Amino acid sequence: MTRATAAVLTIPVLAVLTSAVSAQPVDGFFKGRPINLYIGFAPGGTYDYFGRAVGRFIGKHIPGNPTIVPKNLEGAGSLRLANWLYNVAPKDGAALGTIGRGTAFDPLLGSKGAQFQADKFTWIGSANNEVSVCVAWNTSGITTLEQTLSKELIVGGTGQAADTDQFPRILNGVLGTKFKIVTGYPGGNDVTLAMERGEVKGRCGWSWSSVVSTHKRWIDDKSITVLVQLSLSKHPDLSDVPLIMDFAKNEDQQQIFKLIFARQVMGRPYLAPPGVPKDRADALRKAFAETMTDPEFRADADKASLEINPVDGEEVEKLVKDLYQTPKPLADKAAEFIRH
Repeated sequence: MTRATAAVLTIPVLAVLTSAVSAQPVDGFFKGRPINLYIGFAPGGTYDYFGRAVGRFIGKHIPGNPTIVPKNLEGAGSLRLANWLYNVAPKDGAALGTIGRGTAFDPLLGSKGAQFQADKFTWIGSANNEVSVCVAWNTSGITTLEQTLSKELIVGGTGQAADTDQFPRILNGVLGTKFKIVTGYPGGNDVTLAMERGEVKGRCGWSWSSVVSTHKRWIDDKSITVLVQLSLSKHPDLSDVPLIMDFAKNEDQQQIFKLIFARQVMGRPYLAPPGVPKDRADALRKAFAETMTDPEFRADADKASLEINPVDGEEVEKLVKDLYQTPKPLADKAAEFIRH
């Protein structure tokens, strides 16, 4: 056999080997294999609590019952993790992640640090359809959103990609509020500590479920005042707190708010890199959905005051793809507000 003939014969042989690997049964792939669940924020925050709660139970619903290993990979409001999942992480189903709900839309909004296309990720699902809020500390002198139109409120942020930075910037740009953002805190827990120390006087882009699960005492003792709900619809707990959509004065403002706050549907998103084999992706989505209704998981979440209102992977994927069809001039306008 000539060298050229041997080289040609290796092509179908490689194809057969590749086919054999991809045809491996799902339970055979996952069995005995550790699955890393990366959390894009520092320990101690609500994303961390959610991620570890999911990690404790999802393994028993994945074929082969793999061990789930939670790992924190924080930085830039979870943008670091999103980039890593897209460009570096294995694409075989052995790496999962949870990122900020807004991080997926950073490329759409002109973030130069975003090195991914979110509509290509493998979306597994969301643990919550979220409502976020802006709050002011009781020594700030501010008790309504209208007051921030004339008086500065210093709020803490965790990075350009995070809600804590993007939401107040959008309000500044669209409505003319005067939020001043002190950014760079490693995680939401650090922002709340900064509020206690007096470094900042509020937080804008704080999940209501996180407020309830980690700082309900502040609500009860009136350490904080909730100024506005940042979502497309109100939370049942907050019927007396105004909704951001009520402040829109024209159609353009309404469209910008919809672009930014529609992300709340994927309040606690879970995803895998692009290119995960379909059967494994389907198995992970199914396992996630089953975890959300697992009585033990729900009891664990209730104990930690984690609000569970799940959205399946297909719906999250559709939302991301739909928002990526936003007209460019409108997205550019929103992006300009976020940069300033």
